[in-house]
Amino acid sequence: MKRSMSRQAEAERERRSRVITAEGELQASEKLSQAAEVMSRQPAALQLRLLQTMVEVAAEKNSTVVLPFPVELLRFLERATPSEPAPAKATPPEPATELPTPRATTDLAPPPATTTAANGR
Repeated sequence: MKRSMSRQAEAERERRSRVITAEGELQASEKLSQAAEVMSRQPAALQLRLLQTMVEVAAEKNSTVVLPFPVELLRFLERATPSEPAPAKATPPEPATELPTPRATTDLAPPPATTTAANGR
């Protein structure tokens, strides 16, 4: 009898635990949905959230973080900066008739000092 009551009590605790977990997940999904709506109206909010996440990740561990640069951020920066007039097209340089002579890569010493009659050295 005691075992039966104990199993029933445990089953009731497990049921309550699952209900509480499901309610928490429902509240979390509603908050995520609200956050998605705000971020869709304000593109900068998404970028700020990305940067905040990077700060949190960097604070947790001292490791290298590879950060993809979002195209949306580039577009945002393009819109935020004033546009400049396009420069006039420059004429292409004349093709070189001779290629420059390559320097030897083993000669790394500086050139020797020269003396002149004007400074007396």
